Amino acid sequence: MGTIRRPLVAGNWKMNGGLEGAAALARDIAAGSSDLPCDLLVCPPAVYLNVVAGALADAGVALGGQDCHGDEGGAHTGDISAGMLADCGCGFVIVGHSERRADHGEDDAKVRLKATAAHRAGLTALICVGETGAERDAGRAQEVVASQLGGSLPDTTGSANTVIAYEPVWAIGTGRTPTPQEVQAIHHRMRALVSQSHGAAFGDQVRLLYGGSVNPGNATALMALADVDGALVGGASLKASDFLAIANNTGHFKNK
Repeated sequence: MGTIRRPLVAGNWKMNGGLEGAAALARDIAAGSSDLPCDLLVCPPAVYLNVVAGALADAGVALGGQDCHGDEGGAHTGDISAGMLADCGCGFVIVGHSERRADHGEDDAKVRLKATAAHRAGLTALICVGETGAERDAGRAQEVVASQLGGSLPDTTGSANTVIAYEPVWAIGTGRTPTPQEVQAIHHRMRALVSQSHGAAFGDQVRLLYGGSVNPGNATALMALADVDGALVGGASLKASDFLAIANNTGHFKNK
């Protein structure tokens, strides 16, 4: 019998919404979160973490940050440490999202430092990898993902403190998604790679999420894939009914 990995559906709200809207969205998600076949995580803008934490109280929905600094503190104007996120009630933080890699010039080494900082603060690091459209067209998708995995996962990585999300850059916010066969091929390769680098037990137990234009219409096919253990959801996480529908589409626990 293979390992049973409980699915995780994470909502990345990005730079969207206002104070009242964030609280209302969190309340709606909390209201529909009982008896789901997966774990739920929401990552609102940092300025709304406290209000969202209050709205989610006792709902069993995890809270996460969208980014953190690699240092514990210091002269880093505008940045937020992993410890500060933990103080706000976070259990997770996204690191290495393609929008951070592109907009802020973050390379694998910086992502690795952030993941290490997350682990040091007791947070689960949700580490993102994924190729651009040009890299996929050149037949380099697996090569790019392998390189990002090798550079981004720190020595502190374990299945209890790390989740990995594959987000092809060309699919984020575009409405385009790879075929289920393409998604499974990348996820299968990722599991093999991390099994080699961090041990067979880690490779068997770590949750691998898919992200990139996930919606209620395509979630069933994506979540049914053998090596997909949930989703990192962008735009569809801003509407509670869509987000919860995706969560319901994770199905029962998979025996993998």
